[in-house]
Amino acid sequence: MTTNNVTFFLGGARSGKSRLAQQLAEAQSGALVYLATGQAFDTEMADRIQRHRADRGPRWRTVDCPLDLPAAVGREAITGNIVLVDCLTLWSSNLLLADADASAEATDLLAAIGAATGPIILVSNEVGLGIVPDNALARRFRDDVGRLHQAIAALADTVHFVAAGLSLRLK
Repeated sequence: MTTNNVTFFLGGARSGKSRLAQQLAEAQSGALVYLATGQAFDTEMADRIQRHRADRGPRWRTVDCPLDLPAAVGREAITGNIVLVDCLTLWSSNLLLADADASAEATDLLAAIGAATGPIILVSNEVGLGIVPDNALARRFRDDVGRLHQAIAALADTVHFVAAGLSLRLK
């Protein structure tokens, strides 16, 4: 894997994409900043968040940004920092639950990424490979995330699709 300004890891749940993204970030010199979009709505998620923090170790600084990811990218993706966003899918679901304008938020995120002076690594779950959801809310989520993925992939210098811990470079 090469180090570019914007790298996007996309894959299924438990595919290994976060591990590969973390390894890419840790291979670089600079301050490591983890932009966390997850929220602990239950004990399982709280435990998962704690495990992830422990796995990252002391070199990382975590910034919780479940909704205002564009502002966090704007503040943190500066020269000297390596920013890892994990994950866009959780951010999208947070926006949906908050009844936010996903299109406007995506536009703001793309602008923040485009203005960044430091490297950004983004992680997201591919949600469009399965059957068409049977309800309007799930279809809206799938569509919002699919559009976001296309825009991020177009902007990114490097895009990896991850399955079974293996990365296929798409771009």
